[in-house]
Parts: sequence; C-alpha cells; structure tokens
Amino acid sequence: MTTPADLTTYVRSMIPIMDAMGVEVVEAGANAVAARLPAGPNVNHFGTAYAGSLFTVAEVLGGLYASTSLSAEGGVPLLKSMTIDFLRPAATDVVSRARLEDDEIQRILAEYAERGKSDFELVAEVTDEEGTVVARTRGLYQLRRF
Repeated sequence: MTTPADLTTYVRSMIPIMDAMGVEVVEAGANAVAARLPAGPNVNHFGTAYAGSLFTVAEVLGGLYASTSLSAEGGVPLLKSMTIDFLRPAATDVVSRARLEDDEIQRILAEYAERGKSDFELVAEVTDEEGTVVARTRGLYQLRRF
C-alpha cells in the first residue's frame, strides 16, 4: 500500500493543478480513500469553495484506487462520466471520501483480468470542517488496460 503522503506527492506531480489547488490525500486504504482541499486557493468571488475545485477533489478519488485495491498490471482508472450535486456552500477546508466494498473490488479485478477493462461506480461525499455534506458525486469509472 502507498501512504497518503506518497500519493499526495504522486498526484501533485502527475496533475500539476492539484499542487496549485493544495489537494492532499488524507486516506489511502484498500476500501476507503479521501482527499482534503484547502479553502485558501479554492474560493470563488463569494468567498466559498469554487465549484470546479469541489468537483476535482471528488473526481481524483477514483484514480487513487489504482495505488490501493485496484492495482493491476497495466490498469489505469479513467473517468467516463460524473454528476455532482452542490448541496451547501463550503466556507472551510473540505474533505472528499469514497468507499469500495471488498466484493466490488474483487468483481472489478476479475472482470479486468478477463476482459482488460471493468466499469465501476464511485459515490463520494464532500464535507466541510463541521461535517456537513456540501457536495455529492456519482462517477462512472473504468479500470482499463493500457
């Protein structure tokens, strides 16, 4: 397993805008992943979190699984589609979290091994410092052989 600090360094080097945004991986487990987004560089003209930044901190979670439970030779997770519901303004740092259960991980890896690709859905919640859900995403990803 890769540590959250290692994944933060990796994500920031592979996707430079993540560095400018200050995205930090705070959890990198087999089932759960999470990333923090600081308010500072990600506020809009109202002083709340910029919508695109909220989307980005949730979207990156699917890619983190390639370094945890969906690590497969040649496998790269790609985003096929994503919807986001903005539920409340966020005026603080936020954390996005997602979870994949063991049986879903096993299904994805088996299908990938057999066909070279496997679609999976990932739901993420983005919460502010008080624990209020400020956004929720539903992404369709594909683990694909490259």
